[in-house]
Amino acid sequence: MMSNSFVKVHAEDPKRFFVLGDRIERQLRIRGNWLNIFDVTVPPGSRTPKHAHASPEVFRILEGNLTIWRLSDSGPEEIEASAGDIVTIAPFMVHGYSNRGTVPAVFSAIVDREMAEFIEAEGTTEPPKASPSTETIARMTAAANAYGITILAA
Repeated sequence: MMSNSFVKVHAEDPKRFFVLGDRIERQLRIRGNWLNIFDVTVPPGSRTPKHAHASPEVFRILEGNLTIWRLSDSGPEEIEASAGDIVTIAPFMVHGYSNRGTVPAVFSAIVDREMAEFIEAEGTTEPPKASPSTETIARMTAAANAYGITILAA
């Protein structure tokens, strides 16, 4: 007998976005709720700037290795996460990630509605041809503020 707490939801056709070099594919959006699941592919050498927001996040590493930096109550932490690892980010926790490896890192991210709206509004549908310019980073930083995301260091 299946528990009432289990609901099988078929993934939507993934919508693909590129944000600061990372490929981000929406796998699920539950309308009327804050829950969104994205698969994020981080190329070698790519990183996201240190930032904070009001919502928690959960990362589950699917492939490769990802270095996750976060500022916890006990001080800065650097986590070397690999396939199968799950890392949580608490609300308002300053965090960021980078791929220091030679192959892409892939992780699933559970994020809130504002983060999903930021990705979908500010991401591009075509992959970047070069590293993000200073102007692109400045534009993304300003746009992030409108979605409750504070970028601390680009």
